Amino acid sequence: MKTYNVAVVGATGNVGREMLQILAERNFPVGDIHALASGRSAGSEISFGEDDVITVKDLATFDFKGVDICLSSAGAKISEEFAPRATKAGCVIIDNTSHFRMDPDIPLVVPEVNPEAIAGYKKKNIIANPNCSTIQMVVALKPLHDLATVKRIVVATYQSVSGAGKEAMDELFVQTRAVFVNDEIKKEVFVKQIAFNVIPQIDVFMEDGMTKEEWKMAVETKKIMGVKIKVSATCVRVPVFIGHAEAVNVEFENPISAGEARAALTRAKGVTVIDRKHEEGFVTPAETAGEDNVFVSRIREDITVENGLNLWVCADNLRKGAALNAVQIAEILAKDYLK
Repeated sequence: MKTYNVAVVGATGNVGREMLQILAERNFPVGDIHALASGRSAGSEISFGEDDVITVKDLATFDFKGVDICLSSAGAKISEEFAPRATKAGCVIIDNTSHFRMDPDIPLVVPEVNPEAIAGYKKKNIIANPNCSTIQMVVALKPLHDLATVKRIVVATYQSVSGAGKEAMDELFVQTRAVFVNDEIKKEVFVKQIAFNVIPQIDVFMEDGMTKEEWKMAVETKKIMGVKIKVSATCVRVPVFIGHAEAVNVEFENPISAGEARAALTRAKGVTVIDRKHEEGFVTPAETAGEDNVFVSRIREDITVENGLNLWVCADNLRKGAALNAVQIAEILAKDYLK
C-alpha cells in the first residue's frame, strides 16, 4: 500500500490532537508523521494513536520538502504565513481556518456533500475545511436538497466553548466553579459570563450587525451547496464543553413531507436519525461527543410556510466539525488524486 508523509499544523491544540487521533483511528496510510506547533511547544511530546508518541517540531523552521499532505488548524494568520512555503515544496494543505475558504480558486469541501470539488485543489495545492457549524448543517441538508431543493434556511446555533479553543474550555470550568463557591467571575476569553449563560456573539460584529460567524454560515453554504440558497443565521455560544446544536428551519422549492425527509436522512451517509416523539427520542450535544456522524432529530413540517421543515441537528464540533472532515478529505485526496 502506498503511504503518504503527513504533517499536522497546530498539533497541540484541540483540533490538532483530534486530527492525530483520527488519522490513527482510521488507519490512514501514513508514512512519516510530523506534529508541528509554535516554538514554545517544540520539543514536547504528543500521542499519535494508542501506542505512539511523537515529538512536536517548530513550524517556523520546519522543511515541508517530502511532505505529501498537511492538515492545518492553527489560526488564519498562521495559515497565511506558512502556506506558501508548504505548497511551494509540493505539499497539499487541507486547512481548517477561515483564511482560504472564500478564495474562488480554493475548493471548500464537505465529503458527504461536494467531494467532486476536491479536484480543484491543483490550482493552489490547498483545500479549505468549512466552519464547524456550516459542516454539520450542510451534511444534514444535502439529502433533502437533492430531494426537494433548498430555497431558504433560518438557523440558530448553540455552539460549545471548545470551538473557541482550550482557553475557552478552561474559562467555562473556572467560572462554573466560581459560581458554586461564590468567587469573582473572571472574563478573559468571552465578553460576557459563559457559565450558566448564553452569549449571542461568535466572532466579531460586522457593519450590517451580523457577526462574522453568521456571515460564514451564509457564504460557505452558498459556495458548497449553491449560490441561490438564502441563509439567515444567529450564532450563540452556550455553556457546553463539546458538541454544537442547531435549530434549522428550511424552505424548499418543492413539496417534502417530514416522512420523506426522515427516510432520506436515514439513508444518507454520515447521518444518524434519532427522531421519536417521546422524552428521550432526540439527541443532545453531550451525546454526540466522540461520535463521527451528524445527528438529526425533531424532524417536523413547518405549516407557517409552503414546503417548510424544522430540524434539530447536533454534532461533535471537534470531530465532524473540524478534524474528521479534514481527514476524510485527505482520504479522498490520497485515494483518487495522489496516485
